[in-house]
Amino acid sequence: MYSYSDFDEDFVRSRVAQFTAQVERRLDGSLTEEEFRPLRLMNGLYLQLHAYMLRIAIPYGTLSPRQMRQLALIADTWDKGYGHFTTRQNIQFNWPVLTDVPAILGALADVEMHAIQTSGNCVRNVTADHFAGAAADEIEDPRPYAELLRQWSTDHPEFQFLPRKFKIAITGAPNDRAVTRAHDIGLRMHKNAKGEPGFEVMIGGGLGRTPMVGRTVRDFLPLGDLLPYVEAVLSVYNTLGRRDNKYKARIKITVHETGLDEMRTMIETRFAEVRPLFAGNDQALLHDIRAAFAPPAFRNAPIDAYHAFYKADPAFRAWADTNLAQHRNDQYAIVTVSIKAHGETPGDATSNQMRVLADLAETFGHSDLRISHEQNVILPHVHKSDLPAVHAALVQAGLGTANVGLLSDIIACPGMDYCALATARSIPIAQEIALRFKELDLEHEVGPMKIKISGCINACGHHHVGHIGILGLDRAGVENYQITLGGDGTETAAIGEKMGPGFAYDQVVPAIERLVNTYLGLRHEASETFLMAVRRVGLDPFKTALYGSEGTQDAA
Repeated sequence: MYSYSDFDEDFVRSRVAQFTAQVERRLDGSLTEEEFRPLRLMNGLYLQLHAYMLRIAIPYGTLSPRQMRQLALIADTWDKGYGHFTTRQNIQFNWPVLTDVPAILGALADVEMHAIQTSGNCVRNVTADHFAGAAADEIEDPRPYAELLRQWSTDHPEFQFLPRKFKIAITGAPNDRAVTRAHDIGLRMHKNAKGEPGFEVMIGGGLGRTPMVGRTVRDFLPLGDLLPYVEAVLSVYNTLGRRDNKYKARIKITVHETGLDEMRTMIETRFAEVRPLFAGNDQALLHDIRAAFAPPAFRNAPIDAYHAFYKADPAFRAWADTNLAQHRNDQYAIVTVSIKAHGETPGDATSNQMRVLADLAETFGHSDLRISHEQNVILPHVHKSDLPAVHAALVQAGLGTANVGLLSDIIACPGMDYCALATARSIPIAQEIALRFKELDLEHEVGPMKIKISGCINACGHHHVGHIGILGLDRAGVENYQITLGGDGTETAAIGEKMGPGFAYDQVVPAIERLVNTYLGLRHEASETFLMAVRRVGLDPFKTALYGSEGTQDAA
């Protein structure tokens, strides 16, 4: 993984010193809260319902064991013993005291981490495929390009005060595990007719109150043109983007109002202007960055014991079937560690669990950890002979849940339990759904299903791209939950369709149960997933299940 240069170290330390002075001025009254607010947000510090929340950047989701242990230390020393992994591959601490934040930032700097640009109208943390550098279907590891974008965008003088926040996602595989089409810029690597790798560039994706799927502005961008082309996109958006209405300030609205063809013309014109200014320094930097992401020294050892254990142990077999993915090296597997034990808060990990994950990565995983946008933790390189030992350690730490990609592997935002913007609870809904289907013992029968829950219209839980999406709203002071169906965050991305009137809090779990039972009754065969069935039969059978035959007409 990338290691800080002297410049990086000096830059982060200077920002810590700067913010320390700003906190002191806030505490002695020299700064009002209104004056302090933009300064703290530039350093990832939010004021939530009950306390401050600090959002820490985990660039493209990659962590070392040392960094994970430091996060555990921060959780124990300055928070309540846990952290929350987010859909931006970041981690949030929900209870820091303002006077402690400079010390937390100093502790982060000690392990080459920070909270810079995790808020504000700037380029946020660049996210990537959480299987990067390991996936069997990958063309090339996208993380060097993500690191190049991170270095270029951090404190970029032209793009610190954009019309609105800006999010970039990148994948190096044809199978999109980074939800690229739901980002302001999505980058998907593929090969042209000559077999050369390049990027499909998509712009104008995003969720929130006006969900849109990103649209392709360049079918094929040579790898060497990445930085100047992204700069061209941002330059055009910075010029055209609305600043009169924050609800219409995202690039998705700019694309919608300007038109994709005109946007493309403006971007290509700007690209032609800035491309000559990149005289090769970006490629020299990329060459150095690539060296930091060289593959680990893979072991060559027998895997017969793994196959024997797989056959002999049903619990291990169930976990292996759901939580392992194919590695590019046949002797290895990609392990997804579920942070979604039934009844627990999705994405929350205790300090002890963080230390267990760090130890496992160090002992069995070539010292590599990833955070996924689905709020799980990945050990991307585990030799198959070590999988029984890894599984046993995970089970002992409460991390052995065999549910990745299944119904209880729910994405949920913090909702009204923490967030000042939320209009409804999301965590308890996720917990109750998971517990109900554990009780029914149905989720392995149901198979792949993505349920995503947001506690407000801002859609931090990505509900729009859930196979089943749940949006919590406030209706005259009462929580009301809207259900969408058919969303998809992969390479076949789609926004889910609203089913009809919302449901009261205590009606949500029964409604989900009716949807699942309807699917089980109409699927062709076990291999037909929930999403495939929805696309085949349409929404009507599911609307009938939710509202009855009369309610179907009302919901249409």
